[in-house]
Amino acid sequence: MVLPLIPTTLVGSYPQPDWLVDRAMLTGNAPPRVRMREVWRFEGELLGRAQDDAALLVLRDMERAGLDIVGDGEVRRESYFNRFATALAGVDLDSPGVIPDRIGNPTPVPRVVGPVRRIAPVELDAVRFLRAQTDRPIKVTLPGPFTMTQLALDEHYGDDRALALAYADAVRAEIADLAAAGADYIQLDEPYLQAKPDEARRFGVEAVDRALDGCPVPSIVHVCFGYAYVVSGKPSGYSFLGGLDRCCVTQVSIEAAQPRLDLAVLRDLPSKVMMVGVLDLADPAVEDPGTVAARIRAALAHLPPERLVVAPDCGMKYLDRAVAFGKMRALVEGARIVRRELG
Repeated sequence: MVLPLIPTTLVGSYPQPDWLVDRAMLTGNAPPRVRMREVWRFEGELLGRAQDDAALLVLRDMERAGLDIVGDGEVRRESYFNRFATALAGVDLDSPGVIPDRIGNPTPVPRVVGPVRRIAPVELDAVRFLRAQTDRPIKVTLPGPFTMTQLALDEHYGDDRALALAYADAVRAEIADLAAAGADYIQLDEPYLQAKPDEARRFGVEAVDRALDGCPVPSIVHVCFGYAYVVSGKPSGYSFLGGLDRCCVTQVSIEAAQPRLDLAVLRDLPSKVMMVGVLDLADPAVEDPGTVAARIRAALAHLPPERLVVAPDCGMKYLDRAVAFGKMRALVEGARIVRRELG
């Protein structure tokens, strides 16, 4: 499938159906870093079947809205992070560690007690299912090695860089399987590159490069300030972003709508395709397509349309489904307005 100019996609997550998860429990807790099995309304084989149904429902929403690059909305996950991070060897899941999160709250996290390595594919069945259901390009997201390092209690390596490189090796093995199964795009979620800029400069790019080494499909790194549901006041600039221009990644994904980002920062990444957030997920109102088009034009003041992809600021997991669908439609219509203007 040939993508249009200024393709549309989601960052990753989409609202999970109420019949699949206990949304009150989900929204009443911070995004889990360890397992939170009690959030699911099904168990065992029934859970797997329910997750298939939910993935299909989300995919059809994306297709109806007209997204160019689709996914499964991460509906099989309790968070963007924990499904992969808790599937690795070397992690004690029975006795998690506790560290401060990016806003200082104590958070249970994986406790690393041995060499970190991937035991088996984690998202392979999900990709195979999705690939069989659509002819559109599909994107799969994974937590990045730097962020997994920042959200772990290390009692084995004694060195953050060594732990990040071990996580990178696990991610790289997963990427190879997912690309072979038909994933057209691979995205690494790396919000902690922004939250920990000094460490990011020291070994963050190195870890991302190692994870993406040999990746046979276009790759994306998503860097954000956190879910709008969790973080309301956001800075208008990134503490770490331009350094990613020397990374091997194909695209860099940023949020811009809610923080009212100074889009001149796009000039700091001249070699990258930029995935720019043009939907404010802190605003429960569905944007008018004209508003979305105006945000796209603002990005085009700093880069050519051939280097622009548009998306929400971050994952839509915590939105009402009707609101999420409406915003997704506005995203598609806003991009179409700009495409017509560009001829």
